[in-house]
Amino acid sequence: MTIRLYDTSARQIRDFVPLTAGCVSIYLCGATVQAAPHIGHIRSGLNFDIMRRWFAYRGYDVTFIRNVTDIDDKIIGKSAEQGRPWWSIGYENERAFNDGYDALGCLPPTYEPRATGHITEMIEMMRGLIERGHAYEADGNVYFDVRSFPGYLELSNQDLDDLRQPSGEGETGKRDQRDFAMWKASKPGEPSWETPWGRGRPGWHLECSAMAHKYLGTAFDIHGGGIDLIFPHHENEIAQAKAFGDEFAKYWVHNGWVTMSGEKMSKSLGNSVLVSEMVKAWRPIVLRYYLGTPHYRSMIEYSEEALREAESAFARIEGFVQRVIEKAGGEVVAAAEVPPAFAEAMDDDLGVPQALAIVHTTVRQGNSALAADDKEAAVARLAEVRAMLGVLGLDPLDEQWAGESDRGDDLHGVVDTLVRLVLDQRQAARERKDWPAADAIRDQLNQSGLVIEDSPTGPRWTLGPRQ
Repeated sequence: MTIRLYDTSARQIRDFVPLTAGCVSIYLCGATVQAAPHIGHIRSGLNFDIMRRWFAYRGYDVTFIRNVTDIDDKIIGKSAEQGRPWWSIGYENERAFNDGYDALGCLPPTYEPRATGHITEMIEMMRGLIERGHAYEADGNVYFDVRSFPGYLELSNQDLDDLRQPSGEGETGKRDQRDFAMWKASKPGEPSWETPWGRGRPGWHLECSAMAHKYLGTAFDIHGGGIDLIFPHHENEIAQAKAFGDEFAKYWVHNGWVTMSGEKMSKSLGNSVLVSEMVKAWRPIVLRYYLGTPHYRSMIEYSEEALREAESAFARIEGFVQRVIEKAGGEVVAAAEVPPAFAEAMDDDLGVPQALAIVHTTVRQGNSALAADDKEAAVARLAEVRAMLGVLGLDPLDEQWAGESDRGDDLHGVVDTLVRLVLDQRQAARERKDWPAADAIRDQLNQSGLVIEDSPTGPRWTLGPRQ
């Protein structure tokens, strides 16, 4: 068994060989908490949640770090716009991100460090880089000298002579305009911390280099994030960490965007879809299916039609699970081992689409067993399905989703009462052999988004795909 991953730095799929046998260390660039999350933000956390689950299934002891950037230019800008403390904005949105991760079934990280809690580590790193000749102070700012590090831009495969480094306001005293800020001199009204070079605040890139060093040491296995972070963020992280003396990340793994009309989903473009609104309109487990089942390196073009297709596909899986549970008399069917073809797909660069095809194939086999009244085979297929769905975080029987499939217990109770009244009318029509009336009632319920199935214990309703 060998897990293989696409390594951005190598530009190819590589066999994963951990630094420590049986262990895997992952650092994921998490939220910058200037605003509430849209589904593009949460996709990254979800993709790496599936990676983490697969490593754990394969027997690895996983250390998973997902940081919070709680101070940066955007947060300070929001503070000025709204007349609120920067930390208030950051904390409110950090909670919104965690609510989004929780709603979509992401496991909590091993540690979730905040940037502002690691100023000491940042100062130590800057001091070391200045002593080694890789950084310098100017006007209270501290800059990294990009020409001092020969490996700069190897991750993004750019030419230094053609580089146009993003630059912020107040970044004065640079020796080279391509040098980037690790520390920014304080400005009136902005948050600041004391350093040997004067008061100021951290630059974005320094935060992750310092926190990865703190929690994962001088070398770790996997660094993850969205493809938009390759440059400048990850490129600058590498320069700082390696110039400081760390080996840093052995593999670089990047996920694709969620797009609308071909553009990256972004609040600044006005095309974002907030998670808090989506979970009101769609079941969270369906959102997880929609965002988590495409390959992590692919782009997802957002559309309601695609969401409806995901809802319909997952409904077929849920329907099978429910039917087998009824067939088994309500007994718990424990997860088995995943089928070899599923494992092969997941080992090959987390090939979730191919793995999901195995899930649906197994569901069809299970439905055939149900049709043949083969309880033993149906239960065996459900055990495999539960194992596969567990890896994907989509097992509807997991306590994470307890009650979720009903879209709220209170609402379900109301709807169930009303539907039962209509089903009683349908049953009365069937008993008097008024088949047209019975079929008409069923068809009307189907048009309302309800699927009616006649089971040995009586008629059963479920929420079907939206019309």
